[in-house]
Amino acid sequence: MDNMDMWIGKADVLIEALPYIREFAGKKIVVKYGGSAMKDSSLKKSVIQDVALLKLVGMKPIIVHGGGKEISRWVKLNGGTPEFVNGLRVTDKDTMEIAEMVLGKVNKGLVQYMEENGVKACGISGKDGGTMRVKKRVLDSGIDLGYVGEVTSVDTSLIDTLIEHDYVPVICPIGLGEEDYMSYNVNADDAACAIAAAEKAEKLVFLSDIEGVYRNPLDPTTLISELTVDETKRFIAEGNAGGGMLPKLKNCIEAIECGTRRVHILDGRIHHCMLLEIFTNRGIGTAILKNDAKRYA
Repeated sequence: MDNMDMWIGKADVLIEALPYIREFAGKKIVVKYGGSAMKDSSLKKSVIQDVALLKLVGMKPIIVHGGGKEISRWVKLNGGTPEFVNGLRVTDKDTMEIAEMVLGKVNKGLVQYMEENGVKACGISGKDGGTMRVKKRVLDSGIDLGYVGEVTSVDTSLIDTLIEHDYVPVICPIGLGEEDYMSYNVNADDAACAIAAAEKAEKLVFLSDIEGVYRNPLDPTTLISELTVDETKRFIAEGNAGGGMLPKLKNCIEAIECGTRRVHILDGRIHHCMLLEIFTNRGIGTAILKNDAKRYA
């Protein structure tokens, strides 16, 4: 009897997922992959399995990945010291070469993981096909960040061609200078936001090292399941978004106002967090949605 209850429970999970599979079939989902989920091999496997399943049930996933910790490691190995200003890496010419090398290695590693899970994948950077054009990012303080780019435009032609030919695009955040055609390091959250907006993606998913958005960051019981864009703006205006959450929430707002339907902030340290968020009635992280969007039941 116990075994029968277990199998019935598994069937219930599949039935709960059915309307979401039907709703999101054929839709584009951009996954920003970073944080601890990139370092831990079991978490990495879990994330790639989630993406593979999304693909196999008819969705069109697009991965945008970071690699900041690995870049810092290689900068140190080459005798340098990683420098950051307002969370942005100071990127001189040598650091840019290291970043492009490291991100390329990470990119092909993710492609390999996808292929191992039976899904065709193709790794590109924002430079390929002029996918992501950028301008030099300038801070109000006047500090020169070097080769750090701010996305000015996204050409989705190459991404769409890959999707049409049944590949999962895996994109590293290196942009092409719109005037000098140089390589620029782009914040991976910013790159994912720009690509999701350009693709009018159904969902943008941020995998991070936090469970979601808290009303009180010191109290884990205050996790917020859903916020509309207006509620998110009020949350920011009231000073509730600190540290790295502030730019992430601003990215969420921008993505939705540019056409993305929902943005999810998930804890990438939880195995199969994307499946739990997308295919269950309540989810496990924080969803940012349009003001008139349907809320969870």
